[in-house]
Amino acid sequence: MSLSSEEVERYARQIVLRGVGGPGQNRLKAARVLVVGAGGLGSPALQYLAGAGVGTIGIVDDDVVALSNLHRQILHGTDAVGRPKTASATEAIGRLNPHVQVEAIAERLNADNARAMVAKYDVVLDGSDNFATRYAVSDACFYERRPLVTAALGEFDGSLTVLKPYENRPDGTLNPTYRCLFPEAPEPGTIPTCAEAGVLGAIGGVMGSLMALETIREIVGGFGDGDESLVGRLLMVDLKAMRFETLRYGWDEANPLSGKNVL
Repeated sequence: MSLSSEEVERYARQIVLRGVGGPGQNRLKAARVLVVGAGGLGSPALQYLAGAGVGTIGIVDDDVVALSNLHRQILHGTDAVGRPKTASATEAIGRLNPHVQVEAIAERLNADNARAMVAKYDVVLDGSDNFATRYAVSDACFYERRPLVTAALGEFDGSLTVLKPYENRPDGTLNPTYRCLFPEAPEPGTIPTCAEAGVLGAIGGVMGSLMALETIREIVGGFGDGDESLVGRLLMVDLKAMRFETLRYGWDEANPLSGKNVL
């Protein structure tokens, strides 16, 4: 797959990077990426993936744009209120980069349809706002052997990790699954929703941009010397204190996907 002269000019500042180059840009053009959720996390992630030249982007979202979304879901404008988020996102990406093909999936991802959805893509981003969807996506990516970039937002904080549990670590042990990190979902009502607790819009921009960065890293095969992805590491961001911390986590032999009772 080759780049047109227009694409070479469009991505020139990216192609010149030693960690990307022409081969990396071609890999981006050939890549198929699925983004679950076109909201606070998905909006900035989608913009930077499209800007980077990811060739095909799938968007899964069954919601419509609400006025209360707009302070953080910057992919959508005021004139999109009441429209399906997939339709609004498709138009916005088309304005940003006409070289990107968008596959809009205006339905809710769940345990029944997740595997069929993720199997069509090379990398999956989960920007959903509930644990049922997160477990469905992460389980599907495990079984379909797809890298998963997953993030979550709080009031003034966020977290991010990358999952490749179908591969081994350099020491021969398995990479952890999402269920190694979060074995069980919290009890209903114990974690307030975004509507109840609130969220600062710019935090979605920070975390969604980092999701796009980790996705690009995965597609191009790393950025060269000193490169280290978030596989097996959880990035925790406290933007009230402006503190970034990284916690390493490992495979749990009791996890129900790749644990000892399964293997």
